[in-house]
Amino acid sequence: MTDADEVAAIGADAAYERWLVAGNAPHFIGYYALVMGLQGRPWNDCRGSEKQALRTRFDALKAATGSQSAFERRMDELGLRPGRKG
Repeated sequence: MTDADEVAAIGADAAYERWLVAGNAPHFIGYYALVMGLQGRPWNDCRGSEKQALRTRFDALKAATGSQSAFERRMDELGLRPGRKG
């Protein structure tokens, strides 16, 4: 992708998935800011059930790509998240 029109054409989820596959760290605020921006809304316009639904989509994208933040990796290494070991 080289411009905003290409991002808009494939949509927020596909664009963010490419971001993760490229090795960039996942960040929920970045994801929902992208979604809001593509809708022409301020980044902080997302609240309540809409924000929770976006969180579910974000978590699914992370899981599909095997992406974790450095913090999540470290927590898993230490065994501090139930059911997850690094």
